[in-house]
Amino acid sequence: MDHARAAISNLFSGEPTSYTRFSIARQMDGDNSHVEMNLAADEEEGGEIGRPEHLHASMPPPRRNGKNLCFIIIAAVLLLLIGFLIGYLSYRGRMQRVNRCLDGSGNCEMTPTASYFSDDGTEEEEVPGLRILYWPQLRNMLSANLSAATLETYLRQREGKNSFEAGKTEDEQAASYIHEQFIRFRLDDVWNDEHYVRLQERGSSKNQVIVIEDREEVLESPDAFVAYSKSDTVTGKPVYVNYGRKEDFQKIRNMGVPMNGTIIIFRAGKITLAEKVANARKEEAVGALMFLDPSTDKKADLCVPFGHAHLGTGDPYTPGFPSFNHTQFPPVESSGLPHIPVQTISKEAAAKLFGKMDEADCLPSWTYGIMGCKVTVSSNSKMRVKLTVNNVMVDRKILNIFGVIKGFEEPDRYVVLGAQRDSWGPGAAKAGVGTAILLELARVISDIVKNGGYKPRRSIIFASWSAGEYGAVGATEWLEGYSTTLHAKAFTYINLDTAVLGYRDVKISASPLLYSLLEATMKRVKDPTDNSQYLSRRVGSDWIKKVVPLDLDNAAFPFLAYSGIPVVSFGFYDEGDEYSFLGTTEDTLANLKEKTNMLYPLMRTAAEVAGHIALKLTHDHELLLDFERYSDELLSFQEKLWHFDSHVKALGLTLNWLYFARGDFQRAADALRRDITNSDRENRIVRRALNDRMMKVEYDFLSPYLSPKDAPFRHIFFGKGSHTLQSLLESLEQLRLNKTSVDVNKLKEQLALATWTIKGAANALVGDIWNTDNEI
Repeated sequence: MDHARAAISNLFSGEPTSYTRFSIARQMDGDNSHVEMNLAADEEEGGEIGRPEHLHASMPPPRRNGKNLCFIIIAAVLLLLIGFLIGYLSYRGRMQRVNRCLDGSGNCEMTPTASYFSDDGTEEEEVPGLRILYWPQLRNMLSANLSAATLETYLRQREGKNSFEAGKTEDEQAASYIHEQFIRFRLDDVWNDEHYVRLQERGSSKNQVIVIEDREEVLESPDAFVAYSKSDTVTGKPVYVNYGRKEDFQKIRNMGVPMNGTIIIFRAGKITLAEKVANARKEEAVGALMFLDPSTDKKADLCVPFGHAHLGTGDPYTPGFPSFNHTQFPPVESSGLPHIPVQTISKEAAAKLFGKMDEADCLPSWTYGIMGCKVTVSSNSKMRVKLTVNNVMVDRKILNIFGVIKGFEEPDRYVVLGAQRDSWGPGAAKAGVGTAILLELARVISDIVKNGGYKPRRSIIFASWSAGEYGAVGATEWLEGYSTTLHAKAFTYINLDTAVLGYRDVKISASPLLYSLLEATMKRVKDPTDNSQYLSRRVGSDWIKKVVPLDLDNAAFPFLAYSGIPVVSFGFYDEGDEYSFLGTTEDTLANLKEKTNMLYPLMRTAAEVAGHIALKLTHDHELLLDFERYSDELLSFQEKLWHFDSHVKALGLTLNWLYFARGDFQRAADALRRDITNSDRENRIVRRALNDRMMKVEYDFLSPYLSPKDAPFRHIFFGKGSHTLQSLLESLEQLRLNKTSVDVNKLKEQLALATWTIKGAANALVGDIWNTDNEI
């Protein structure tokens, strides 16, 4: 600044040895471009910083020249005007592009950029000369390149093989094939992740179900088994409990049927096998049997499904820790292990068993497809069921395979697409469909990037998981291994498993953050059963009411409930007429094609939905995560609480603090929306900060007051445990029915956990600590 003042003083003194240098510089940090004027002495050209002021005193007085001064002033004014015009035109052009983004025209352009920061930490300039792809162009490129024929080729890779059991030869060969394909697709990086896990497999002798009357009669000795069942022999009276839900067990209690020491029988469906077994264990049953829900396909009557009984995900012998090396961990096991023998049987075997039971006809709603349904045996009956399970534990190495297309602007932010690779049987629907879609999306998106000119802002990771049959073991171990970073970098998981189980209905499971993007996607993807219509017409305007909650058997569940990463799972099925062979040795390509003759068009549509979501999340400046949806979810929850106000007040408690926390979240969401609306969307630093605030919304609903080891699924909306909002509602309902049956201290804890988790989410959404609402 001192040098500038000296130069200006010399200029107006007529100093002949000085000159004026103008630099027109565009300010990249914001919208206000400006003209910068630098004044420098001649000596700066020679490398000197400036000349000491005392040297001017020894120089002879310069000759004044007014004419030269006028020319200099006129030149300066002209250059200032030119700079102003350049800045104005630049600003106007950028604002027009932003307005096109805001008016919904779909012309938000993706400006190709270099990496977000240069090596020295300074922001880099945009890379000129690269092709700009508008969203409609990119969407059309995806649709044009997806191929049903290629999907068929990938799916037929599983033909002729009877099993792809995790960690065994067939599974490893499939992993190698996927690894090779990722390399052939020219993904930016391809790697695998090894985990050493404890799995269970059938023993040297088959498991048996025996009926004891006057003598022992073998009811069935199936090849299928239930992983993580206790290996033991038990005997007890049979008791049928429909689907094995809590309400089903309550109806049995209402009948006065004792369940202590019995073997519980239930049919598949509604909830997971692990949840059914956990409910049976609470009633002190000694064993459990499950058969397939009756189907219109008579071939399924002889099928026995595989399954697992671990009430959780991941390796149950390293709960909360990644299974990189068992020797690193103390001997510990998950609290979700059943500790009772569990076995699956065929529907035909179940019918024989019902024929030997003689006490209490089943409730009318329990008898669908079951001839001669009975609840149990009479008190004077000698009939018993003997269950023998011989499963053995094994240590096995499993491989997760990954490929990545790196983002050009924010490579450290990524969307993950994943599919289970292993299956106990051929696994056409269970693992084949999802794996084929994964490979096709990797091929097509890589081609769009390498040859089509698309430069995604953020990275896209493709993941093939192993040991999914045992409860998303591969996916969970990966999440546990990188739990400190994934929630801050992975902003969406798209699950591709079991994407086609029928054709009539659409099955959607998703985080509320992705509802708006999913709805917009379905308005642009054609219905494969009627190419003149879009998927949005099939699902209807009230499709959100039909969203299916994620269960433990969905690989997306640990991403959402354990890691706090938004998820979406999309597929086709036939409501009320499920695909009967899922999880059996008859899950073949032939049976799946018999279920629907539109298998490959349906697969292509599921791939288009998943690809549309992935590309949209990596294309736009703003992450399309609709955080305001959680305001609606919290309001809906609050409305359910109003019915319990008087009952809570009778205990000397109040729900007001919970209501205040919900209000805080609403105000925080409104504030973030204002920040986004008022921000410069082309300022990458501001945009990244706002996107990060949106990314953290899901994670902030993981209760921070619980240990991930003891309560891994900490999400208060979608988790498992007494900390969830659903569990709080159940406790309040119990309070309404029977005040004395409620543990008041536990209820206080539930209210505190819910209140402060919501309050914490509101504080995080606001951003800076000085902007938080401390009213509570």
